[in-house]
Amino acid sequence: MSAVTDLRGGRRPLARLCAAGLGLALGVAQASAEPSRRVADDTGQQILVPARVERIADAWYAHHALLMTLGAGPQIVATVNHAESRPWMFRVQPALHRALAASGAAFNVEALLVAGVDLAFVSAGDRNALALEQAGIPVARMRFTDLRSLQDCLASTARLLGTEEAARRAADYNAYLDDSLRQVRAVTGSLAVEQRPRVLHIASLNPLKVDGADTLIDDWIGVAGGRNAALGLRGNLQAVSAEQVLAWQPDVLILAADAGSLDSAPDAALLKHTEAVRRGRVLRNPAGVFPWDRYGTEVALQIQWAAGQLHPALFPQQDMAGRTLEFYARFFDYPLSREEAQRILAGLPPLP
Repeated sequence: MSAVTDLRGGRRPLARLCAAGLGLALGVAQASAEPSRRVADDTGQQILVPARVERIADAWYAHHALLMTLGAGPQIVATVNHAESRPWMFRVQPALHRALAASGAAFNVEALLVAGVDLAFVSAGDRNALALEQAGIPVARMRFTDLRSLQDCLASTARLLGTEEAARRAADYNAYLDDSLRQVRAVTGSLAVEQRPRVLHIASLNPLKVDGADTLIDDWIGVAGGRNAALGLRGNLQAVSAEQVLAWQPDVLILAADAGSLDSAPDAALLKHTEAVRRGRVLRNPAGVFPWDRYGTEVALQIQWAAGQLHPALFPQQDMAGRTLEFYARFFDYPLSREEAQRILAGLPPLP
């Protein structure tokens, strides 16, 4: 019997695919009576999307957090994320356990068609987008590089979803982020350069990779009252030498939750001579649905956490566990416990 490869690389009999396709065709025929919509993605391209977007494939790891913030997490039927690497995401949005999982960053087109995907999200520049479009799947190319463009991306995602709930939730989140920025900047905005610690954000210790200018990381470091120690470096996840880190002499090292251990790092002997290590200013970044320090909506919490870590005397009454509880209830519809919030703040996975 003829067969095709499914999303996980297995084989499915062609007859089974045809039967599934017939059932989907009946649903498509019913939905086709509703007019389609033209909506711009983040590149300005007009996308023809169904009146009701019900089955989503998301090929951008970080964008899942935006969909969840908009209440569309249960509509993700194909994902590039995995429970092993994003345990909090799957704990908060258990429907992802039932989604088709890509083995890498590329989806199997036939499997998406069988799954009835009616809209795919990809990051701008994703080379796999064309194959999806050629199969007749609407593709929205999304991007953001700083806090402002995060808000724009959330709003455009809501427009693509086309529901009143998504629009309301986008406005609610963007107002929350604006309010968080105002509160933190009211304290840190007047700090002189010499009052701002040099902060190096280490995404990986082996190999050694850091984040430079023109990134969301650089944005929140500045808002929180720091200055990026990675002078002359631009972009995310840039490989550097330990000697370069010593030349920068950061006052604070912030390690991504999954960056590895500084004690067992290949360059541990050199890195211990940095000002940050000598003074015990090495911090582990929180990680929840998505790493707070990277490209997800929890960056609104990251700003508050980082400000409190860099300037504890200026933010003495900060209850980050309580704020995390409120955030998860408000934006992820998840009743986080205080113990769970503490694990997220420590960069730890959920308990089994």
